[in-house]
Amino acid sequence: MPIKRTSQNQVGTKAGFVVVWEFRVRATKRRAFERAYGPDGEWAKFFRRGKGYIATELMCDSQQPDRYLTLDFWKSYKHYEQFKNQNREIYRLIDERCESLTATESEIGQFSRPLRRS
Repeated sequence: MPIKRTSQNQVGTKAGFVVVWEFRVRATKRRAFERAYGPDGEWAKFFRRGKGYIATELMCDSQQPDRYLTLDFWKSYKHYEQFKNQNREIYRLIDERCESLTATESEIGQFSRPLRRS
């Protein structure tokens, strides 16, 4: 099955929900981290199995090169939660495998697009 690529414009119009994580990456593990957490990395490939997943973006802090943010875009909170609940064990295994790449990780938050009012 071919991988469907999503442009940034499509992310902005389709995403109703985003999960933002902050990571401090071990200096010797930056390349491996970028491969695992980038838009074509292990996490994104895993998320692509989920209904409602749109895209992942990886951002590096220009002032602190060990600091990264990931943004995981979903159609809705419901899609994200459903995916996590159905894939809890695989999620845990990938997280354990990637743990050695980072010094710290923390979820900054889960954000929803405000409802438009007429």
